[in-house]
Amino acid sequence: MYDICCIGHITLDKVVTTKATRHMAGGTAYYFSSALQQMNVKYLLVTSLAESEMFYVDDLREKGLEIWAYPSWHTVYFENIYGENQDNRKQNVLQLAEPFTIAQMDELEANVFHLGPLLADDISTELIQYLSTKGKVSLDAQGYLRKVVHQKVRPIDWPDKQTALQYVNILKADEAEMAVLTGCKEVEKGSKILADWGVKEVVITNGSMGSKIYDGSNFYNIEAYPPAVIEDATGCGDTYMAGYLYRRAKGFDIERSGRFGAAMASLKMESPGPFTGTEQKIIDRMSKT
Repeated sequence: MYDICCIGHITLDKVVTTKATRHMAGGTAYYFSSALQQMNVKYLLVTSLAESEMFYVDDLREKGLEIWAYPSWHTVYFENIYGENQDNRKQNVLQLAEPFTIAQMDELEANVFHLGPLLADDISTELIQYLSTKGKVSLDAQGYLRKVVHQKVRPIDWPDKQTALQYVNILKADEAEMAVLTGCKEVEKGSKILADWGVKEVVITNGSMGSKIYDGSNFYNIEAYPPAVIEDATGCGDTYMAGYLYRRAKGFDIERSGRFGAAMASLKMESPGPFTGTEQKIIDRMSKT
């Protein structure tokens, strides 16, 4: 039995900033997994990618991560373009991978499943429902709100949202994604709508402005920790959720778990690529406020 299992595609990422252009692995699966590699948790990644990129899996396994890797005809290929404000990005999708199936999860057992779909077809509602019979489901909503049109990522609504979200315990969305899902731009009203649809913990992020978490009764305001320098915001939301779910798995309350995730994301932003630091570094960042 795993404490946390993440399901999502490792991607090829081209990250373009005002300072440089870098090619690297990416996706929720990659950033979430990398952030947990030095944490005291029984963790599994389930991913899918082309044989030509399986070396990314080998690299993560060498760092001590346990991975189930399924072959796909392509590896998802994202191009992320940032301006001076790292809270804003433009995205292109140059390749698509095969969706995950229920058959691939038949022997899987975990307390929490964190689902990181990058596009709407990655993880079906039927798979969400199936996983909810095995453990708690945590979901990053972003993939269901993306449509690829001529390689450009366009925002869409998620037609199956009310059916699927009744099986989701923890939902992560940024403010713009929440507005698309609920039709409401006010965080507290939007969060209550999502809770009415069945979500037990609603995590709404807003980049450098912090985050807000709603448990159906109370709101918790989580301030962002300013990074010493801003190098790369790619994967900060995934890093935040890795920290949040890690602390929740260890029995911490919502507020302390949110603060841990925020500090983790702050440290990640200070260098390109994923967070690979220690729990102590995160605690040290939290103590500076």
